Amino acid sequence: MFLESASRKGWIEVVCGSMFSGKTEELIRRLKRAQFAHQKVEIFKPRIDVRYSEEEVVSHDANAFRSTPVDSPQNILLLSAGADVVGIDEAQFFDDSLVDVCRQLADNGIRVIVAGLDMDYTGKPFGPMPTLMATAEYVTKVHAICVRCGNLAHHSHRLTTDEKQVLLGAQDNYEPLCRHCFNNCHGSKTQ
Repeated sequence: MFLESASRKGWIEVVCGSMFSGKTEELIRRLKRAQFAHQKVEIFKPRIDVRYSEEEVVSHDANAFRSTPVDSPQNILLLSAGADVVGIDEAQFFDDSLVDVCRQLADNGIRVIVAGLDMDYTGKPFGPMPTLMATAEYVTKVHAICVRCGNLAHHSHRLTTDEKQVLLGAQDNYEPLCRHCFNNCHGSKTQ
């Protein structure tokens, strides 16, 4: 689909962590730097993510970047022709085919930057993120601050009783917690 280029070398970068850790903020920062370097940037997000905007990737701090909402990872391949850098936000909401799409883009000389939750609200690996982290050349794990004790947080604790794995929301549905506070909330106190 894409022309091979001897001068371009592609790779995959993953930015992961809990909610409120700055994943989207970091994705936007990297994409803006690529634009400053006069690189063609395309950014995609799952069509289901309409929390702040239907057509922008928006951080919790209200920084925004124009994006293309897509229904499946295969759409990313079709819509990223000619791009130097492809950004993908909320990657955990895509199916496992996202991994092959990212590999194909990188193999074709494109820098791929993926941001997403590494764990769901129960503390289990989320969607294609574990495989993306294993496949990527660069992985950055960012942390929020635990709202209960002030330590580094890496869990997205759900404040509602809804048990669906995917529940879009922000501070009304989730809070960032450290390991200790998360375990206390779930009755898994460790000695």
